[in-house]
Amino acid sequence: MEELFAEFVKSLKKRYGNYDESHHRFEKSSNSEIARELGYSDAQFSRLINGSATEGEYQRANQNLNRLQLIDKLGNQVDKLKNKVEGGSNGRFSVLKPILFVILGVLLSIIGYNIFYNSSGSNQTDEEIPKDYTLKWSFESAFVSPYTKLGQLPKNCDFPCYKYQGKWELKKPYKLPFFREQNGFHYLATEVNMYARCMTEKQDDGTVLEGYEYQKHEIWYDKRKLPIDSFVNLNNRKEILPEYQRLKFSKDENFVKIAYVHTFFKNEFEIVDDTIIRSGKVVGRDIKFIPTESLLKYLPSEAEIGDLTNQINRIVFNRLQDFSRPIDCETTFAPNPDFHKISEGDEISFNCTLTTGRVPLNYEKTYVLRDQYIENSCQPAKPEN
Repeated sequence: MEELFAEFVKSLKKRYGNYDESHHRFEKSSNSEIARELGYSDAQFSRLINGSATEGEYQRANQNLNRLQLIDKLGNQVDKLKNKVEGGSNGRFSVLKPILFVILGVLLSIIGYNIFYNSSGSNQTDEEIPKDYTLKWSFESAFVSPYTKLGQLPKNCDFPCYKYQGKWELKKPYKLPFFREQNGFHYLATEVNMYARCMTEKQDDGTVLEGYEYQKHEIWYDKRKLPIDSFVNLNNRKEILPEYQRLKFSKDENFVKIAYVHTFFKNEFEIVDDTIIRSGKVVGRDIKFIPTESLLKYLPSEAEIGDLTNQINRIVFNRLQDFSRPIDCETTFAPNPDFHKISEGDEISFNCTLTTGRVPLNYEKTYVLRDQYIENSCQPAKPEN
């Protein structure tokens, strides 16, 4: 523990200057500022800096700080290249994109690491760390800026993805019943935070947008075990009944929330004229079950809860993979045919089909642009005389 704490302080000193051991403070920034920049709560960072955190916390903190040092090093290399590179914006992209790709790969590893491992263990300390804190830090802190900026756009401003960059959220929840060996399981999509940026290392003409998406969704159990036919249109079995979508699980005593599902998803959006094509894959997934003592208020026995837990594990790590394949989403229209006019509040809706156990079901997923990175429209360069 002493060695882990010493390593932690040493890494912080490199970033924030001299360390006052008696007051546990650094020269360049307050503890609150450091906590925010590193993605910790004040209480979490206080435990770390006062030597009272767990061994696992120090291990994770040190690994994250090591990754940040690598990002800083790569960022300095990018800055040096920027100063050397001459010519148009596309030229800069072609030179810088290998290093930018490495930086984003490091970010991806950090985020995937936190999805899988930050919740290991059941103590309260781990619960205080938001699952998406590294994702948020990667796009909202001053250390890393994965976005394409106005100054990097081509002189004619023909770069469709630039106004799509920023934070997107799920407009409204959607739900789907699982088709499997036993009835009663339902999936409720409740929360999505996605950060989108121009994927210039793949396509330097601005037609590909990359979205790093954190999902916090829920699994509910219907004590009546009604079959899937109760919730679909029998004349078109792919269509969910409107009354099912309007149903509030939390208001119906027949339904019990069993678990939360945390997923990190990597999207790609291809912009073709006034249409958008979506694809992607899961990078990390974790499940958090509702405590047994809470479920006993609604379910008769620990044996039944144990059986439900085993079934949900099989759903999450097998059947639920279908939720992570948006290749069955239809091409959709852009919010505005003029990409320069994309603005906060704009929406992108995808009509998708999920198939579990050979049963296809249609659903709609709508993203809303909540925090746009570039609000101003690009101005083409004036022709030289």
